[in-house]
Amino acid sequence: MPLSPMNRREFVKKSAVTGAAVAASGAAGSGTAQAAEPGHRPEKAPRTWSFSILGTTDLHSHVFDWDYYKDAAYTDKAGNSVGVARVATLIKQQREAKGEHRVLLVDAGDIIQGTSLAYYFARVDPITGTDGKRGPRHPMAVAMNHMRYDAAALGNHEFNYGIEVLRKFEEQCHFPLLGANALDAKTLRPAFRPYTVKRICVPGAPDIKVGILGLTNPGIALWDKDNVQGKMVFPGLVEQARKYVPRLRALGCDVVFLTDHSGLDGSSSWGDSLPYVENASNLVAEQVPGIDAILVGHTHVEVPSYTVKNAETGEEVLLSEPYCWGYRLSVFDFELELHHGRWKVTSKKAQTLNPKDVAEDPEIKGLLEADHELVVKYVNTAVGTCTQDLSAADSCWKDVPIMDFIHKVQMETVKSGLSAADAALPLISVAAPFSRTADIPQGSVTIKDIAGLYIYDNTLYGKKLTGAQLKAYLEFAAKYYHQVPAGTKVDTATLTNANSFWDYMYDTAAGVGYEIDIAQPEGSRIRNLTCNGAPVADDQVFVVAVNNYRANGGSGYPHIASADIAYSSTNEIRQLMIDYVTAKKTLDPADFAVTNWKLTQNGTPVF
Repeated sequence: MPLSPMNRREFVKKSAVTGAAVAASGAAGSGTAQAAEPGHRPEKAPRTWSFSILGTTDLHSHVFDWDYYKDAAYTDKAGNSVGVARVATLIKQQREAKGEHRVLLVDAGDIIQGTSLAYYFARVDPITGTDGKRGPRHPMAVAMNHMRYDAAALGNHEFNYGIEVLRKFEEQCHFPLLGANALDAKTLRPAFRPYTVKRICVPGAPDIKVGILGLTNPGIALWDKDNVQGKMVFPGLVEQARKYVPRLRALGCDVVFLTDHSGLDGSSSWGDSLPYVENASNLVAEQVPGIDAILVGHTHVEVPSYTVKNAETGEEVLLSEPYCWGYRLSVFDFELELHHGRWKVTSKKAQTLNPKDVAEDPEIKGLLEADHELVVKYVNTAVGTCTQDLSAADSCWKDVPIMDFIHKVQMETVKSGLSAADAALPLISVAAPFSRTADIPQGSVTIKDIAGLYIYDNTLYGKKLTGAQLKAYLEFAAKYYHQVPAGTKVDTATLTNANSFWDYMYDTAAGVGYEIDIAQPEGSRIRNLTCNGAPVADDQVFVVAVNNYRANGGSGYPHIASADIAYSSTNEIRQLMIDYVTAKKTLDPADFAVTNWKLTQNGTPVF
């Protein structure tokens, strides 16, 4: 049955586990056959052959099994490890077991953003170079070149640091970055290579031609609007797959494999802001004939094996998503038979492998240990002191001082850049609790303490909303909570993340007072919305300090994307927070902590 949109947790439960095997190399459009397997040439040409494609996704610059925010080895409740250094060991094992010439290695995007290591080589010592001097090689390019990747799809986070950084990364990679739906805005021609074709040498028989098509996420047009507007456009995955899959078949590809930076539940986080689906891999499989398998990314879930029936041909398309950060490695196994001089896929299966029990690849450690130590030193740089411990543990249901720190920096920064007319308007701030484990300790404050609180590379906007629009915005945020009737005990373990609304999507506000009545149905929860002690009027105009992701439509909040701009900056909010502490020397909650919102049940405070 075709995969239909569903709750992500339900979807992951439905995904099944299956097999493993491996594949080889070539170039876009043509490719050179690899050397045959050692030994004598078989007397008869083989009629069957097998190969595998290994897949990673959403690595987010995790090279080693290390948490830069905690300055310690990575740990989580599930016992996962992170980093391509461990995954590289699994890949070596696969190649040794199945033969170098029977393995292809592919990634589904989000490579160069996500850790302090990523930030360091984009901003502190950028790969683009500074003052006319050549920049360093990106650690992910070094690692992935060493691991001999054959191709990678572009992820949306590839665009976070601007096109110049992305192009430099592309230049440093020995494999193509694929994006069939990343087009030049003026010519509407591909801005990156759409596909590559690899050849697998079969001694005494025709090569097996494997076409690899890369598709990225249309949401880039929203999320990185500042970096791509007027330069690139991003049509839908289905639309571009319809164009390129037949082309790959016409080139004689025996196997067509897609690497999609797009989930597979048919959902979108942006409402009607874009005419394309965000998580469209299932739709591509269902609606575009001629696809054998898809490596899925973007949604940070593990789907070992899933099949979708193509509506036109009835053929099963195999999909797998290997979680994120190097938690897993997807393994696609293909069996083929030779019919009238052409190879046909006779069976295929997929599984995910867990690298937590293997050692990190010593060669990658040798190549990148110095870069890693540079970043460790950087994140441990002290920038000031804090008068008391500030924890984010309760930030998803209480107004806590650590979130007011973000609001304070956003509001001060926007205020300093407003015109005289806009400066007369009331100023508020909205921000999300990105990490429940964030903590700024009493005493010395380091870069890693602040980076652990604000984990994204967002920049800052000031946008204008009316009182009515602001209330609608906060009502949208309040759907984050499950409804809990009055008189019912509130359990924080089950209170949040209703409607698959994740923590990073949930905004709290500062500068206005309000209550969220969780006993009420969605859309009727915001009560007693006030500004300076007076009720907010529908036509009252506010300047709202907000990050670029949300300002450009991320998570589908109403009104904000189309709102008038009063302020914008290319400075990362995290760096503004670091600069604030550096300038003040002391981080003191007395300077910014204000309890202005709370959860209630029929007017009774919950906490």
